[in-house]
Amino acid sequence: MRADDVANGRARPDRPARSSAGTEAGWDTSGSGDDTGDDPGYRALFEQHFHPTVRLARLLGADDPEDVAQEAFVRLHRHHHRLHEPTAALAYLRRTTANLTTSRLRHLRVVRRTPGDATRVHASAEDSALAAERVDHLLAAVQRLPRRQRHALILRYWMDLPVAEIAEALQIPLGTAKSDISRAQRALATRLEDLA
Repeated sequence: MRADDVANGRARPDRPARSSAGTEAGWDTSGSGDDTGDDPGYRALFEQHFHPTVRLARLLGADDPEDVAQEAFVRLHRHHHRLHEPTAALAYLRRTTANLTTSRLRHLRVVRRTPGDATRVHASAEDSALAAERVDHLLAAVQRLPRRQRHALILRYWMDLPVAEIAEALQIPLGTAKSDISRAQRALATRLEDLA
């Protein structure tokens, strides 16, 4: 499976591959590859971050996390020339994933006309192992958080990002990111205490 196939919306990877090409947080957008997507830096970024992007979309509540991740990579490839720095690619990818997930959930709410159903995380083989009642309560409590607090909390504790990267991904000031994380933690603690 080639990164240019995904960039052109034709296929998804079967499994992640690790590559030392490219950079950890982005790829060189100075034109080292052509418009066909045959760029080793983009390929390395894709291979290294596709599955974490799928995981992020799933944690944010997407019912089609692989499609969301694929679309985020397509948009990154399509708009990479707008990035001012190569290291901004990963933040762009995460922000796009969060925005696409939010848009799809909003669409599902309208289609289903039942707001509670759209935000439910659908079980996959990976999620089935976590089907304990406490985990369900935690996920439900996380889904009830305001959108920005939910995104900040997931990026911090499930994606294990530093606060500075969270602020960059959500395009908010550093202090606001810290405040959102703190408020989300307090809200979760309160909701989980009520269940105990």
